[in-house]
Amino acid sequence: MINFLLPSLRLLRRLLLIFPIGLFTSTLSAFEVQPVPEKFIPSQDNTPILMLDIHGESNYISRTDIELLPLYSISLYHFKGIHGVFTGAWLKDLLSDQNIDKAATLRFIAHDDYSVFITSEDRHKRDYLLVTRLDGEPLTLNDFGPTLLIVPAEAEAVQAGATDMTHWVWSIRDIFIQ
Repeated sequence: MINFLLPSLRLLRRLLLIFPIGLFTSTLSAFEVQPVPEKFIPSQDNTPILMLDIHGESNYISRTDIELLPLYSISLYHFKGIHGVFTGAWLKDLLSDQNIDKAATLRFIAHDDYSVFITSEDRHKRDYLLVTRLDGEPLTLNDFGPTLLIVPAEAEAVQAGATDMTHWVWSIRDIFIQ
């Protein structure tokens, strides 16, 4: 009798081990790819954290300016080791709010002088989230802030090393509009 039940018990054990893990993984993956709208009270800090240079004219942006836009949150592991709930505004919303030409090329410069160009074609292919908070707290220079640019739809591929991460920029200081 025991020999008859043994294969059934093994199958049941396998299902119990695989099903919850598979359910968790698929739920996490779906959540990582799709940021959800967030209801945060915008920061009251009007200190400039980002400079937009629009054809030689400097425009300073505060955390409040960014957080007055619709905010979205996503739970993910950043390839640099930080993880949690990242909250921010879509880059396209910020550009629209600042009346930036959709055809413009953007040059992002980080506090460590890392620089990357993002073209209108890049922005058309993927959505960029300009993050201002991690787990509800404002980003600081110590945790890749005050702003961080991520591509939520590519989070898993970047983590796995399957796609380029050059458009993921942290500690952003300036955005030059060209």
